[in-house]
Amino acid sequence: MENIIAIIAGFGPVQHLLISAGLLPIHQVVFFAILGVAIGLLVTERLRTDLIALLIILALALTGILSPEEALAGFQSEPAIVIAAVFVLGAGLRHTGLSEALGRWTARLAGGGLTRMLAVIMPASALLSRFTHHVAITAIMLPTTLSLAKVRGVPASKLLLPMAIGSSLGTTIATITPSFLIAGALLRHAGRPGLDLFAIAPIGLALSLAGTVYMLLVGRLLLPTRQGTGDPTNRFRLDGYFTELRVLPGSPLVGKSIKQVHADRAYRFTIAGWVRDGQHLRAPLGDRTLRSGDVLLIHTTPGGLVALSEERGVELEPVLKFERAAADVGGTGHGEDPAERLTQAIVAPRSNLVGRTLAEVDFRRHYGALVVALWRKGGFVPEQLSRVHLSAGDALVLQGDDEALARVRQDPDFLMLVPFHGEARRPRKALLAGAILLGTIAVASLHWMSLAMAMLAGAAVMLLTRCLSPRQAYRAIDAPMYLFVAGAIPLGAAMKQSGAADLLAGLLQGVLGGWHEWLILLALFAVVGVVVQFMGSDSATTALFGPLAIALAAGLGHAPEAYVVTVAMAAVTSVLTPMCHHNLLIYAPGGYRFTDFFRVGAPLTALAGLIVATLAPAMWHG
Repeated sequence: MENIIAIIAGFGPVQHLLISAGLLPIHQVVFFAILGVAIGLLVTERLRTDLIALLIILALALTGILSPEEALAGFQSEPAIVIAAVFVLGAGLRHTGLSEALGRWTARLAGGGLTRMLAVIMPASALLSRFTHHVAITAIMLPTTLSLAKVRGVPASKLLLPMAIGSSLGTTIATITPSFLIAGALLRHAGRPGLDLFAIAPIGLALSLAGTVYMLLVGRLLLPTRQGTGDPTNRFRLDGYFTELRVLPGSPLVGKSIKQVHADRAYRFTIAGWVRDGQHLRAPLGDRTLRSGDVLLIHTTPGGLVALSEERGVELEPVLKFERAAADVGGTGHGEDPAERLTQAIVAPRSNLVGRTLAEVDFRRHYGALVVALWRKGGFVPEQLSRVHLSAGDALVLQGDDEALARVRQDPDFLMLVPFHGEARRPRKALLAGAILLGTIAVASLHWMSLAMAMLAGAAVMLLTRCLSPRQAYRAIDAPMYLFVAGAIPLGAAMKQSGAADLLAGLLQGVLGGWHEWLILLALFAVVGVVVQFMGSDSATTALFGPLAIALAAGLGHAPEAYVVTVAMAAVTSVLTPMCHHNLLIYAPGGYRFTDFFRVGAPLTALAGLIVATLAPAMWHG
């Protein structure tokens, strides 16, 4: 906080000097002070970006540069609405497994040679990121790419950076990513029509093609050969839960063999035991088929465990066995997410529970909670859950109300309670989720609705068709990103209203006035490409330079679209350091060093600048 105060105080003498000399009006000096503090906070990362956005809004309103209504306008702006809706649409693809399916399809197409892998991974990443944020696609593609590298015996460093670059280039095809949404909002504020959904597609397609060709011919020679740390999302993950599943009358499982069940990707569990009429069926099971009332001893993932509570024709045996008690302690209210009712209790070392079975402990009577699954380090014994002898370190997945869990928490036999992280997947709705996304794009492209309304409608349909739950939708929205966009838009408006944009544009015009437009755009691309490495946020950089670019274009008599699009393109595509968020995701898994990004990315950034500076004025002129 002292550093922040010092930054603000440092502007005092400068303000006084400029005002007394008659160089700047007070409102411009105040705006530059706010801008300087905002940039300082963003670069030093002393505060979260969402908090910085809120401080920007308050500062602009309290100093009178904008009215309170103008300062808060970003929250109801089209970019903010679209950002929230895009995260929900992307979560729909992820929670139905469509994103994973596309990743597996990409891996199959990639083959075994590095050339073919790069030729498939980069366009695939670009295609997937066309309608969402490149950070999300990089995160989705990371485990798939690491798995491909391991199976094919290729160093992870040869694939991860091209994949991340492909996802960045793909975001330049459609205008639904933050930078281009901000650019469109700035254009509308300047009295221009804004940017249609595919207004930038020719440039984006050219960049994606050129980036792929560059990586195949030149970039692959510059990539390092290193093995990284693996997928960081796999660290500290409890996986492989043991539970029991009863087959209900009319279940789709009736009449299927174990082999058929395992072959169906919709069922995310492995059968380890089979109980019929209270008796274990012994191997070999041959072609025996499942009947109503059979109990399966299964091994599943956290997401698979949650999904089982929503699967038709099956029920978790512990819940079914004590159905009435489960209703009392679990609170299975209408529309409630099953994962909200689950938590994990870790059996403490030297606990009195060690060596006892769950039936002997009788959790329902002692604590008022149900044990629905068990995790054990090193695997499990294929025994009915009630007969498993507990060991120190076992994680028991509990279903119960707050009072029951409080009793468990206070019992010294348990080391701690751990949140249960499981997201239900709905693979049977994958095609539906894809159709909803395509329909949303079609509606926006044909101008049947505005972009914001089309995206909002698509997100609503995802929820209404249960492609994802409301909880999953809210968790998918990147709140800091939403708040920052809402705060960046009034910052751009303030730059224009205070005259700061015209002032800086006039200074630039004096320097660049005699230059050819192609050179001006190239210089603008270079400056923004360097600054974004320190800002760390493409949307923040676009919000800063967008108003300046529009004012510069107006002073030169050129189309502002070409200038503001150049700014957004530079902010998104420049790869000089690992400081942008999606590059940080691959930094450790790829075993990269800081200089690797400049060696591979600098020639590509220069190539992108040449393409943008050539195509942008050809598309928008006059």
